[in-house]
Amino acid sequence: MRKSLLVAGVALALMAGPASAQNKTIKIGFVSTFSGPTAVIGNDMRNAFELALDHMGRKMGGIPVEVIYEDDGQKPEVGKQKTQKLIESDKVDFISGYIWSNVVLASVKPIVDSKTFLIVANAGASELAGKQCSPYVFSTSWTNDQNPRAVAEYMNKKGIKTVYMIGPNYAAGKENLGGMAAAFRGKVVGEDYTTWPSQLDFSAELAKAKAANPGAIYTFYPGAAGVQFLNQYEQAGLKGKIPLYTTFTIDSLSLPRQKDAAVGVIGALQWGADLKNDANKKFVSDFEAKFKTEPSFYAAQSYDAANLIASAVAAVKGNLKDKAAVQKALEKANFKSVRGAFKFDTDHYPIQNFYMQEVVKNGDKYTLKTIATAIENSRNVHVGDCPMK
Repeated sequence: MRKSLLVAGVALALMAGPASAQNKTIKIGFVSTFSGPTAVIGNDMRNAFELALDHMGRKMGGIPVEVIYEDDGQKPEVGKQKTQKLIESDKVDFISGYIWSNVVLASVKPIVDSKTFLIVANAGASELAGKQCSPYVFSTSWTNDQNPRAVAEYMNKKGIKTVYMIGPNYAAGKENLGGMAAAFRGKVVGEDYTTWPSQLDFSAELAKAKAANPGAIYTFYPGAAGVQFLNQYEQAGLKGKIPLYTTFTIDSLSLPRQKDAAVGVIGALQWGADLKNDANKKFVSDFEAKFKTEPSFYAAQSYDAANLIASAVAAVKGNLKDKAAVQKALEKANFKSVRGAFKFDTDHYPIQNFYMQEVVKNGDKYTLKTIATAIENSRNVHVGDCPMK
């Protein structure tokens, strides 16, 4: 009798093993900006993440999902505090989001130290692709200098010989304009950095650019600053006289306020609402139906982040305690991306195409139209500094 009970007990324990390893709930922390002028970006990211969860039935690998959204207030110290709270109090399995490079750089150490997996959905801090790359850090976006390098290559092909650059004076701004300068084969005839994020008057910088009479002006201003820059560019009499090239200054969030001032302006992105793959068609259609607006690239990257996490959870059958297995599953990126083919490089940043997009007006609607592929299968230039091979 005792022997039978012992055997039965061992059998029950063996049966309970795999089940106990599986999470009862997948907990995801999502840090972004949900207050202030740039909350429109954070809200767009959250909407896309929520849409992805709806598409998967609010479950990953058959397990219910709980997402805890935290507002960083666009401040590095707040972002770090909220990140630590998610790790220590909420005990999340994954962290995603992050718009700003300075916020994610302030937050990444506690994430890596706790061996929590981070899926960056926007911030393009090059350090995380290079020397500070980590088995626990992944990105569904790009590095800050990739998009401007794509713009520079396009400008090179167009035969533009001189450029005047204007951008915000913070980490991403310097990396962005630095990428343009590094890849542009012509001459940079001027370079201005403005106070970020408080400065919204660019009249002095635009006057200097006009006086320099370059072949083109290049700028990078996300959010409200981008709206102001485009409107002031037109007011300064530059529209139609000096071509304007941008990254992240124009998107579906800013276009309703930029309107005619943005028409004809060209920029580069790794995604477009008009990309013809099935995953993107469904994403754009369902996003527009639910939120009554076209999704932005911020939304597209967040949608991919949710699906990347789900692919890893399914691959390990919910056993998130096996960190090595989760890492390998994330590296495989076995999901349908809205940008088409999706593959990670050795630094956990995507190898991807970059497209040139021009603002066009169709009736009363303003949208970004993909007009060319600037670079195919682009690898960021920092991957060689990453110790992961």
